[in-house]
Amino acid sequence: MIKKAESSSKAVRIFKKMLAVLLIAGLVAALSFGVANTIVVMSTDSVLYDLDEISGPEEDCDCIIVLGCGVYDDETPTPFLHDRLATAVSLYHQGYAPKILMSGDHGRDDYNEVGVMRKFALDNGVPSEDIFMDHAGFSTYETMIRAKEIFGISKAIVVTQSYHLARSVYDCRAFGIDCKGVRAIQGNYIVKPYNYVRESIARCKDLIWCIFKPAPTYRGPAIDIHGNGEVTLD
Repeated sequence: MIKKAESSSKAVRIFKKMLAVLLIAGLVAALSFGVANTIVVMSTDSVLYDLDEISGPEEDCDCIIVLGCGVYDDETPTPFLHDRLATAVSLYHQGYAPKILMSGDHGRDDYNEVGVMRKFALDNGVPSEDIFMDHAGFSTYETMIRAKEIFGISKAIVVTQSYHLARSVYDCRAFGIDCKGVRAIQGNYIVKPYNYVRESIARCKDLIWCIFKPAPTYRGPAIDIHGNGEVTLD
């Protein structure tokens, strides 16, 4: 009976130690999560604008960067992407930048996100030569590292939804690009809690990636953002 009691007491002590370790690990993880999100959000807050708030056009802005967000049947942008594109086209026509960089997923033949994005801009009066396509913008991080290393962008305006904008601008600035962020006009859709949860996790990931700067999936030859965008046609 004594040995059984001692064994039970030892098991209880081990359980308490394991529980304490798990609680500490959980607190550290939660604190790190909160700190990472705070850094990303607070460090970019002063350069995020609504479409009607951004200051007048600046002559040395290289381009407007539009981040992909899915297409239907390889021909129609999702509501999220539609609003990003509409906002970018409005900025272009107001003279905020002379070029638009469409960055999205064209990693396979049967899915051409950037092609749909380009067509939207063409249909809304943007000349073909002013539309560049980044066919390997598979993530926000990869879009921004390629914007710097492939397209040589030094100054830009980034367009996406409000919940996604802080991380987009943070990634962009991490590569030395002077940029502002403009919130896409809000269409008839709801940003779900899932989007915010996913974005909070992605901020932590990108904060680490922007420190260690892993290479993008593809690099490729340099493309002059000040040239003719038709060189990016496939």
